[in-house]
Amino acid sequence: MTRLNILTLSGSLRRDSFNTALLREAERLSAVDRFDHFDGLGRLPHFNEDEEYPTPPAVAELRHRVQNADAVLIASPEYNASIPGALKNALDWLSRPAHDGGPVLQLKPVGVIGASPGPFGTVRAQLALRQVLHKMNARVVQQPEFLLFEAHQKFDDDSRLPDGTPAQKLLSELLDALAQLTSQPQQ
Repeated sequence: MTRLNILTLSGSLRRDSFNTALLREAERLSAVDRFDHFDGLGRLPHFNEDEEYPTPPAVAELRHRVQNADAVLIASPEYNASIPGALKNALDWLSRPAHDGGPVLQLKPVGVIGASPGPFGTVRAQLALRQVLHKMNARVVQQPEFLLFEAHQKFDDDSRLPDGTPAQKLLSELLDALAQLTSQPQQ
């Protein structure tokens, strides 16, 4: 099995975020992949075309890490029926061409997951995120879709999904689908 380098982005800036815990759980479930957790969304400046060049250092770091990744895994909470502003800001930066090439998410395999304490999980945020990623021409895993509703009841005291749960199984299936998408030739 090929070892993948997967960059993870949590749309939540909260220290005890369910979405960050979900990304850690994905890493725990993966036997072979390398996970690179980018925790700098809060350090990115607000996107402003007047500030695009020279590229701000935090943006350059994020672009570099996306370029070096085989795939990206995004975990997003749902804020006001959409994605958080910090995540949207990062995507706006990533959608812009850099001096060393085009937009870095173009044709990049991307998995989308999310956790929320609400009864509907992150269904609306994922719709919004998929729309943005589609416009950016990313290659997004279509099935399975993974959203964890009532997340505050699903994680154990160590912020892990208990072994053998349906949520853990579905997360593993999404990781398999991301690996499969990554192995397919770009079109």
